Amino acid sequence: MDEASVEDFSRFLIAPWSPTCFLEFRLEEQLLAVAVTDVTRGGLSAVYTFFDPDQRVRSLGTFAILTQIEWARRLSLPYLYLGYWIARHPKMDYKRAFRRAEIREEDGWRPMPED
Repeated sequence: MDEASVEDFSRFLIAPWSPTCFLEFRLEEQLLAVAVTDVTRGGLSAVYTFFDPDQRVRSLGTFAILTQIEWARRLSLPYLYLGYWIARHPKMDYKRAFRRAEIREEDGWRPMPED
């Protein structure tokens, strides 16, 4: 999102059709990461997670997903949608670690490939 305006950024992160929550992950007062999450009747939707690049070793994207899974369970929601995924993309490949994950294609849902 280079050269994005405040309005562009807001449209990207906040859905008018769903409550959007910003989960903050902190170590004492230091903000480590934020997981933008939409809440729907069918589940939570992991919109975007961003984190302090100096904290990369903490695997905060994975930790955010685990936190969202637990949150969905507490709300008795059956799904966490992991959002956009590009095969073999280094910044998105961590999503493949969550087994039973499925991807949506033109003809419906299918298991995410393991390779």
